[in-house]
Amino acid sequence: MNDQDDAQQDLIQRGYSRRDAARILGVLGAGVAVATAGTPVWAQRNDGPEEGNFPKVRIGSNECWTGPFPVAQAAAAKIVSHANFYHPGTEVTDFKKTLATIEGVPVDHVLPWPGSSDPLSRIVVAFCSPQKGLVTADVSYEQPWGTAEWAGAKVTKVPLTPDYRHDVKAMLAANPDAGLYYICSPNNPTGTLTPVADIEWLVANKPAGSIVLVDEAYLHFSHGQSAAPLVAQGKDVIVLRTFSKLFGMAGMRLGATIARPDLHGRMMRYDGKRMSTNLPLPSVVCGTVALTQKALIEQRRAEMIAARDFTFAHLTKRGVKFIPSDANMFMVDWGKPAAGVQAQFLAAGVGIGRNWAPWPTMSRVTVGSMADMQAFCAALDKIMV
Repeated sequence: MNDQDDAQQDLIQRGYSRRDAARILGVLGAGVAVATAGTPVWAQRNDGPEEGNFPKVRIGSNECWTGPFPVAQAAAAKIVSHANFYHPGTEVTDFKKTLATIEGVPVDHVLPWPGSSDPLSRIVVAFCSPQKGLVTADVSYEQPWGTAEWAGAKVTKVPLTPDYRHDVKAMLAANPDAGLYYICSPNNPTGTLTPVADIEWLVANKPAGSIVLVDEAYLHFSHGQSAAPLVAQGKDVIVLRTFSKLFGMAGMRLGATIARPDLHGRMMRYDGKRMSTNLPLPSVVCGTVALTQKALIEQRRAEMIAARDFTFAHLTKRGVKFIPSDANMFMVDWGKPAAGVQAQFLAAGVGIGRNWAPWPTMSRVTVGSMADMQAFCAALDKIMV
């Protein structure tokens, strides 16, 4: 029996029909992130009404307002001359060692990926099934919902707490036998942190064999604690990271998962290790150097916070309600349909984000540069006249 047969048998034992198992393996084997097949994930959609038609100020997709650190760019440019080799040196190993050292986990607990979309969908398929559903906050990042629905797993959505944290006790009560509990912290789109103590409670009380996935895409924009120490303790936890946010590498596609090797093994059994080893070397080298730039990380975080505080002060002055945030995004409540307000901003050359179904009067706004946020506030003043 080969690896493909083993994977199919695994899916059948978890409650999938033979036909659905073949469908899932067919897509995963082609290296496609199942939730994004044919439709870009929300974070990758354009601010403009048409592809390539971007507004002057782009603060709708949670991108960083600037590119990778110059020292990291230089390292990436240098490796390009060796791109005729699949592995000219120890670049991937160096990345894993660097991230492992920073997070205090064994090297074999780190896997790099071309972005975070593929591993996110892969985790859902690996740990959910028709019998073992997904539990998520509402509102939160939606890609796992689409993947679970595509794979035939039940999706249970639990409202955030009044202060916009993941309500971990309500999440467990909503489905006490789920396969995967998804926590995005800081949360997209609210930018709010869920305390590690809450995550620890969920890990301690969840059903045996289920997994807690902590998506830390925006962690470096905050002063929050990582859940990586739970991985180091051997818990049933997977931490997901991307370099698309503070590190300014959205177009370079680099991410990582931090987890026990046996959990990674379950993620990989559908197509081996191809997606985690076939990586663009400039991205790997750029990410490795970026991870070590502690002073530059702190400086970039401080720049974002200054621009965010400026914007919050202006919104407060104008009497506009918003959700305070610990990341490079926040939700604004216009008190009227958000789609119309988004169109008004776009007409003024400012591309802000969308709304979520439970909050039809609220828009997500990305924190850009100080100049970006000054332009946002100027457009706001014109719209609110």
